[in-house]
Amino acid sequence: MVEAVMLWNEPNNLSHWDFEIDRDWSCYAEMVKLAASAIQAENSKVTRVLGGISPIDPAFIVRMQDKGVLDDVHAVAVHGFPLDWNHWMIHEWPEKLGDVRAVTTKPIWVSEVGASSFGAEEVQEFGLKRTAELLLPRVEYVYWYSLFDLPRAWPATTRHRESEGSSYYRHFYMGLYREDGGAKLAARHFANYTPSLGICQWFHFEDHRLEAAAQCLRELGVRKVRTGLSWADFERPNAEQWFDRQMGLLDDFEVTVTFCFTPERCGMRPHHTSPPRNPDEYAEFCAAMTRRYA
Repeated sequence: MVEAVMLWNEPNNLSHWDFEIDRDWSCYAEMVKLAASAIQAENSKVTRVLGGISPIDPAFIVRMQDKGVLDDVHAVAVHGFPLDWNHWMIHEWPEKLGDVRAVTTKPIWVSEVGASSFGAEEVQEFGLKRTAELLLPRVEYVYWYSLFDLPRAWPATTRHRESEGSSYYRHFYMGLYREDGGAKLAARHFANYTPSLGICQWFHFEDHRLEAAAQCLRELGVRKVRTGLSWADFERPNAEQWFDRQMGLLDDFEVTVTFCFTPERCGMRPHHTSPPRNPDEYAEFCAAMTRRYA
């Protein structure tokens, strides 16, 4: 069942929020405050989490505090991929957490952390073991990204795509299981860390992998699952049926659901990263999803 909601995903990352429009995140702050209030009105027991930040930037957390956003959420979240995209080493995780703890008393969630098998499965295997060793004693909520590799025929959600070089292609190798369903080396160890270690798995609209994912999660002993419901996808035909199917198959888990991605018709620009022209519409979507699934 849904136990927590996350308000957007990586709002300080240009691939997920258009801060060329919203340069000081005032639009984002107002949107989150409205959404948090709407969710609170629907179900006060649901934990509200600020969208996981990437890069880990304490100054962004301070900015959100100054704008009153942290008054409306229960926790803040960070994302880290030191073996693939970040310019710091994996053993620096305690320092990174300390940097955030220095600017807020809110609990910290690590809502995405992972390592790709782009170069070698052994790198991902090491990344899983070292990540669990460093984070599980320090943070209550940690979500490994991800369960499945991204199919090669699908695009990764980024503004820059192939111009990123190998950084782009690493998106396709983050899973514990390959596209053909075969288990990687890291998958053999994952059950050693459950149920403390959760999984973050994004599903595309009408994703054919949904049933297989639910089965794999059970076999690995996973209890905590983070996924997303796209506001943009809610504009598609049969969206409610797809959302019901997705959330129904995940109902046995402790689910954190992320609400993000602006429909083109609602954005200041026609792009899923755009701030909405009317932030009340995002709040209404969050309230409706909370009412339906929490």
